[in-house]
Amino acid sequence: MARAVLTLTVLAFLCLVALGLSGRANANATAGRKMVGVYELKKGDFSIRVTNWGATIMSVILPDSKGNLADVVLGYDTVAEYVNGTAYFGGLIGRVANRIANARFTLDGKTYRLFRNDGNNSLHGGHRGFSKVIWTVKEHVAGGDSPRITLYYHSFDGEQGFPGDLDVFVTYELPRPYVLAVRMNATARGKATPVNLAHHAYWNLAGEGSGAASVLAETVRIHASRYTPVDAATLIPTGRVAPVAGTPYDFLAGAPVGARIVGAAVPGGAVSGYDTNYAVDGAAADGERRRLRPVAEVRDGATGRAMEVWADQPGVQFYTSNGLAGVRGKGGRVYGRYGALCLETQGFPDAVNHPSFPSQIVRPGQVYEHNMVFKFTF
Repeated sequence: MARAVLTLTVLAFLCLVALGLSGRANANATAGRKMVGVYELKKGDFSIRVTNWGATIMSVILPDSKGNLADVVLGYDTVAEYVNGTAYFGGLIGRVANRIANARFTLDGKTYRLFRNDGNNSLHGGHRGFSKVIWTVKEHVAGGDSPRITLYYHSFDGEQGFPGDLDVFVTYELPRPYVLAVRMNATARGKATPVNLAHHAYWNLAGEGSGAASVLAETVRIHASRYTPVDAATLIPTGRVAPVAGTPYDFLAGAPVGARIVGAAVPGGAVSGYDTNYAVDGAAADGERRRLRPVAEVRDGATGRAMEVWADQPGVQFYTSNGLAGVRGKGGRVYGRYGALCLETQGFPDAVNHPSFPSQIVRPGQVYEHNMVFKFTF
């Protein structure tokens, strides 16, 4: 642990040097530059900020029903804070999002051992996953009809224990007013490898600085009639895919986030809360072409803001920030438990150890694709 802390501290220093202590990237940054910076995409009064540290979305600013602008994602003010942060605020998670049991798996007859950073398990790609590395900016178009930024990362054979080289791209784009599109793809080189990328934004539609201490009153609908139960102690899937009907996991008709947390048997780690993978209805079978379909909707009654999530992955992790306690974020604000929610579209957790789950194995030359769309209204 001491070694990891030292490494992150050194990285924080290097980031500050690269940023020139300004926290801002040159607006005319050339494609391919490796410096760490902050890049804005803006379409009218809708804008996002992205840093190539971890391919992280730092802010999403949009109006409410009265035209008041607010940032609806939790996070930090500076890149250096993201370097040393442990909450995965807004990061691009990989090589494999979520947990891998006992930090190991067997593929093509060979057993691979990964970095353990969640008890005996590997979480979000290990201690230095894709949200903890510098990505290369390939394209940045700040405004116009379709503001966008494309980032690239080369993951080397053996990184965090995973086999094979992997070329990874992510594009964040504002293709229409109040629409954020996220396109991820990864090509395996040389060896087969598991790939399961996810975007880890912490959403609070009231606004991260609004004073709304929690999202428990926000209404959530999840288009999933099944979920993957987990062992309460480890949060590792049991291998079952069970119906949500009659359980606290049923959000098919929509319900307040906090409607069933208190007093319910909802294992979310050390405290009650959701940290649950849902099997999205209408998901394509292995080998079939995946298409965008509705995953979830969130609505904040006080501001009128609403968000639809669409994606082409078989699962979505619904997380209610159970472990977020006393984290100092933007403007010095302290984020607490249930201060935000995450809807991380993904393959099923620990799929590499469950042959019955949709496969996340990418063979040499194959391309993994993951597409998401966030549609905002107010």
